[in-house]
Amino acid sequence: MADKKLSSAILGAAFLMATSAVGPGFLTQTATFTKTLLASFGFVILISVVIDIFAQLNIWRVLAVSGKRGQDVANETIPGSGYLLAALIVFGGLAFNIGNIAGAGLGLEVLFGLKPEYGAAISALVGIGIFLFKDAGRAMDLFVKCLGFMMLALIVYVVAVSRPPIAEAALRTFYPTTISPFAIVTLVGGTVGGYITFAGVHRLIDAGISGKDSLKEVNTSATTGILLTAVIRFLLFLAAFGVVAMGLTIDDKNPPASVFQNAAGTVGFKLFGLVMWAAAITSVIGAAYTSVSFLKTFHPKISEKSKEFTIAFIAFSTVIFAFIGKPVLVLILAGTFNGFILPVGLSLVLLASRKKEIVGDYKHALWLEFAGWLVVVVMLGFTILTLVNKFVLA
Repeated sequence: MADKKLSSAILGAAFLMATSAVGPGFLTQTATFTKTLLASFGFVILISVVIDIFAQLNIWRVLAVSGKRGQDVANETIPGSGYLLAALIVFGGLAFNIGNIAGAGLGLEVLFGLKPEYGAAISALVGIGIFLFKDAGRAMDLFVKCLGFMMLALIVYVVAVSRPPIAEAALRTFYPTTISPFAIVTLVGGTVGGYITFAGVHRLIDAGISGKDSLKEVNTSATTGILLTAVIRFLLFLAAFGVVAMGLTIDDKNPPASVFQNAAGTVGFKLFGLVMWAAAITSVIGAAYTSVSFLKTFHPKISEKSKEFTIAFIAFSTVIFAFIGKPVLVLILAGTFNGFILPVGLSLVLLASRKKEIVGDYKHALWLEFAGWLVVVVMLGFTILTLVNKFVLA
């Protein structure tokens, strides 16, 4: 029974990270950038996967060995930095969750014709319901795993019917004709930025999987989550590229919906609704859970009432969506903002990896540390380019 519970937690953490990344923003960003970059978007995905691997392995291993959450490790590395990191994570998580709630509403609108506001409210109640279970952690693990497998199967079907030019996509993945720093920052932000980087490892720590002896399980969980995210991202890209290659148009008002509809007609449109809702509700859960986990250690009451705080986070996100609207724009900007957070969080973890009072006698691999700092430099460079292009040269 103990081994089964351990395996469930390991797989659950992987799916929590992956389904947190595969949200409405994931779907929207992929369809939007495929329309503008065509086959060269495969290169952006490849770069994001490489950055994803090095960022995740660094953060998961250091935090798991220490047995401490990201904000505590940061505070012990540079006093006060944990509060800054927590503020950035929670703000980014809230921005994403507004988009996630919006995406859930859009999904139910497609499926049942409900107004997005009503669909968002119903979805929020589903998310809240998960945290009302006595063992909310296990309920969350099961929920994200089931919906994760369902999303994967549905996207495979859409790829099959869209018949993308796979040879061209493969070529441009390694030899692109266009490179977009903005797309890379946004994609990395939506895949591994902000709260997403910490979602899985915080779940492992909460499940009692920590310490140097747990590194095998940590690597397994992190690798599974990364590969799952990469596979879904490439499949969705291929589906979108197949639609573009057929000469069909991707609608800017709802890019992923038009991909599914153009590929598989009315059935595809309904499948989009299901995929969108599944992607959105799992991301709602992941964003709320991880954001609150960054606040737990700041006050005993937050830790004691973590379920209540998580429920309040979901409810607040839903109320904000009712007043803001414009989900596509929110989703793109949230991914970009979370991409800015990654260099901050990763830098603090890399500094912590060399502090014995945090990691004990654990020796963090030099190649992994070097790769981590390279990710920090690359992301800072792309971030600066994005800021200059969007706000200085615009």
